[in-house]
Amino acid sequence: MIEISLPDLDATMALAAQIAPFLEAGDVVGLEGSLGAGKTTFARDLIGAMAAHYGADPVGEVPSPTFTLVQVYETGGAPVWHFDLYRLRAPEDALELGIEEAFSEAISLIEWSSKLGNYMPHDWLEIRLEIKGEFSRHGQIIGHGLRGEAIETAFKEVLS
Repeated sequence: MIEISLPDLDATMALAAQIAPFLEAGDVVGLEGSLGAGKTTFARDLIGAMAAHYGADPVGEVPSPTFTLVQVYETGGAPVWHFDLYRLRAPEDALELGIEEAFSEAISLIEWSSKLGNYMPHDWLEIRLEIKGEFSRHGQIIGHGLRGEAIETAFKEVLS
């Protein structure tokens, strides 16, 4: 596990930009934290960083998919499927959103990933955000399974 202090919005944006180059098709990033912890902000920053990493045009506005539940973004590399599962009633409802397709062909960015329960894949990267102040957050990065642990380890080396 990586513990990281995010004193302001710029630090959160920088974290997203640092993680973006490590992600590829089939990767799953789960975002956890209370309401207002910065999950959507982090998702926006990560999607923008993915486009910048691949030299693609900016993706434009990245609204929270709270009501649509999923938005798909072309970033020049693997597409990014941004899920917000806050309103999900049952884990199996995510299957209707095409989440299995996203798991195999895209980068899946999932707010409220814990709502997937047993449908969450074995290999994934968890990013937990905790509110510390108006704009400051405490972050934890936890790799699950071989791929998640590989991303965590590679990222840890960048931070050293």
